[in-house]
Amino acid sequence: MHRIIDEIISSTEKRVKDIKNTDSKMSIDTRSLASSIQSVNDRHGIPVIAEVKPASPTTHNRDVSPADAAQIARTMEKAGAAAISVLTEPDYFHGSLENLEHVRKAVNIPVLRKDFIIDEKQLYEANSDLILLIAGILGDRLPGFIDLAKRRGLQPLVEVHNHAELMAALDSEANIIGINNRNLKTMEIDLATTEELVPIISEHNPDIIIISESGILTPQDALRMVQAGADAVLVGTSIMKGDIYNNTRLLVNAGISGSNTANI
Repeated sequence: MHRIIDEIISSTEKRVKDIKNTDSKMSIDTRSLASSIQSVNDRHGIPVIAEVKPASPTTHNRDVSPADAAQIARTMEKAGAAAISVLTEPDYFHGSLENLEHVRKAVNIPVLRKDFIIDEKQLYEANSDLILLIAGILGDRLPGFIDLAKRRGLQPLVEVHNHAELMAALDSEANIIGINNRNLKTMEIDLATTEELVPIISEHNPDIIIISESGILTPQDALRMVQAGADAVLVGTSIMKGDIYNNTRLLVNAGISGSNTANI
């Protein structure tokens, strides 16, 4: 992994030590990502998972309090987003569990918790509809985390970047696969990653939901990923910088004939 990713994982390891005992019997009445994606498709839009992203290790978008996060999420939902992603990693992405909790109360669409999940206790920290599981980080532990997430009532979004990680995800019965166009070893981004991996997933199981992640900066990028076979796109920075409503709306409407697809 890239030095930055190693630092984030090290920080997360320290953070999870402070997690208090959790209720392992707690379950969630989750909102279906598949249904939400279908609803956007029925409106001939592009299903966008819009991300409440205060920062990344290299950029700072804006300070986001829990109240801000809720308002941002409502704006994204109003603009047509299929789901909301919320960063909860505090040290490098300036996210929080409080942001997640406020967002889920504020919207009616599915909410993804996006963090570096390395400990089973994290699955019980807060309520969300989906949770990100990164194949390259979990390694051989991936199947166990997928099974536990499903028993908890969560929809696991299994993130992969290369063929080996994809095979592990497919062998572990993942129902939702996110293709990260960013290489976590070099931090370089290539949208062709989605185009290369989608056919493998579709051939293995056409019912798997495919999400393209990272590097989607313009409506044209979003359209390219959907045309490659992605069922949805996850977009953070390019929505958070500027007018959140218009940025989200441009992406959602990118595939509609006659829509304005100018760069965000």
